[in-house]
Amino acid sequence: MPVRDKPRQARQTGSRRLRLLVLSLAVLIAISLLSRLPAWSLLELRSFDYLSTVDDPRPPPGGPVIVAIDEPSLADINAQWPWPRSLHAELVSQLRAAGARVVGLDIIMAEPSNPDNDAAIAKAVGPDVVLAGDETLIETPQASQLIRATPLPQLTQAGAVTGIASIDLSGDGMFRRIPGYQDGFAAMLMKTASGAANADLPAGRLIQSFGPARSYPTVSYYQALDPQNLLPPGYFRDRVVLVGLSLQNAPEIDKRGVDAFATPYTIHTGKLVSGVEVQATIYDNIRAGLSIAEARLPAVAACILISVLLAATTVWRSTGWLTIVTSAAALLAFATVSFAGIRLAHVFVSPLGPTVAYISVVFGQAAFDYAEERRNKRQIIRAFAQYISPDLVRRLSNDPSQLKLGGERRTLSVLFSDVRGFTTIAETLKDDPEQLTGLINRLLTPLSDVVMDHGGTIDKYMGDCIMAFWNAPLDDPDHALHAVRAALAMQTAISRLNNQLEREAAARGGKPHVLKMGVGINTGECIVGNMGSTRRFDYSCLGDSVNLASRLEGASKNYGVALLLGEETARLVAETYIVIELDRIIVKGRTVPSPVYTVVHKANAEALAAHQAFINAKYAATLAPSDPAFDTLAADIPELAGYYAMVRDALTEGGE
Repeated sequence: MPVRDKPRQARQTGSRRLRLLVLSLAVLIAISLLSRLPAWSLLELRSFDYLSTVDDPRPPPGGPVIVAIDEPSLADINAQWPWPRSLHAELVSQLRAAGARVVGLDIIMAEPSNPDNDAAIAKAVGPDVVLAGDETLIETPQASQLIRATPLPQLTQAGAVTGIASIDLSGDGMFRRIPGYQDGFAAMLMKTASGAANADLPAGRLIQSFGPARSYPTVSYYQALDPQNLLPPGYFRDRVVLVGLSLQNAPEIDKRGVDAFATPYTIHTGKLVSGVEVQATIYDNIRAGLSIAEARLPAVAACILISVLLAATTVWRSTGWLTIVTSAAALLAFATVSFAGIRLAHVFVSPLGPTVAYISVVFGQAAFDYAEERRNKRQIIRAFAQYISPDLVRRLSNDPSQLKLGGERRTLSVLFSDVRGFTTIAETLKDDPEQLTGLINRLLTPLSDVVMDHGGTIDKYMGDCIMAFWNAPLDDPDHALHAVRAALAMQTAISRLNNQLEREAAARGGKPHVLKMGVGINTGECIVGNMGSTRRFDYSCLGDSVNLASRLEGASKNYGVALLLGEETARLVAETYIVIELDRIIVKGRTVPSPVYTVVHKANAEALAAHQAFINAKYAATLAPSDPAFDTLAADIPELAGYYAMVRDALTEGGE
């Protein structure tokens, strides 16, 4: 048998691996198509947000200092915004006097204001001051127009440097990339601070964020107007100073603060970051070379391919609980490698593609395996249900640990059925074994169906005999009632089979084989479970109650009835059926007399009382063959006419 199973197992393994290869290829194609969707890119960027902030990086040393136009300054200065430019001129002078290397004013001064104030700011600025400009794209149905707002000419003529403070936002409104302006605000700060003719601008690269709002050293505007008295000595010395709106309580996302933007840290805090802090972040990314490049397509494709191959290797042989552990480790590894790329190489390789590819292959194959296992399980249940109770098969399939030798003590109703005179029938068909086999199958099939339809478990077949029991393996509170119903239904099935055999015999001009069956049922405590040897065993029951049921079946023919019940069975079904006691017998292997009963369909109260008097006289040995009760009871309870005749014959023979 194992030798014949090897080719089939090889076919199953080959089919599974082919399906795995097809699945892997389908995943590669699917991810290639999905990666073209804008939503996919946003998901990759969101993974970047988490990974780039997971270790909460802080601003690098020597970075800019922020002078915030915040709530305390608005309260202290007590002037309506926008403030007069003469106030900004005073600030620039104070910062320069305090040793600031470069001052960046993230304030748009593109329109003239009070002439005296404009003159004051023009006098204060110089080559060490960077003023913010703005660039806006106006799109209409007719055309797209790019509008650039730059500082007043008199300010640039005074030597001030212009830097475009506009930034680019991703599709989800998140700031993540260094703007592509060569004259961007942060880029011009870098050029001015370093004195280089052209700073290397990593335009379009991802930024490395440095904490939530207010992560940079920040002082209020009013403090910077009087640094000698309100700030530590040398606070601004040789530092790049950025001035701009920076609300002390960073606005929330849904409140849309002025000049405030969502950054990767917003996913942790829910707060926006001021525009001036965004410019400081861009500046530090350029200055310290911390901006992050995105991996090119070949590298990303290679990572996804490696992920698919790794997933296929994981589930190459099988899937199980170890697959979950391995998958968790693999997904953690993808995230770790991506994080290491950001930190060590300043390259972002998105873990999204490898992760989705790995999960799709592993769990896709696991789903196939689960479906295959379920299909095989159903096939096994259908196959073994031909041998043992379907309920038992399901119980064993759900709990294979029960496939071991051993049993439990339970109260069962046990049924034995046997065809009377079948030996004679077999003798007449000894030269036609096919017909004999067909007759047995035609007999056992309807009888077995009756037993299983009534919730019974077929223990075994012994030629034309069936042994079955109720209340195991599943609980059945009405096991005795179901057993008796099955016995009566078996008699009906035998009658239908006899009618079929009679018609078939008449058609061929032969004599039919008339089948008559005796049934014995007893209820009592038994041992039920897997019994046999360690190599082969059956689910069966043992005990004195089982032996008595077998003896009752054999004794039924001595009483002219088709069904004989034990005392406990009769008691349990007495409210449903008319149960009549027939005798007290001592069966082989027992020393105590056991009452035996049968079931009749019709009998009135007077007939039942007369029968009980008849039984009492029989037990007292006062019954005579001439007693008129024999004829009276045979007329009142015709189902027991044969029984009464057998009792009379026994008394007659005894008298002789």
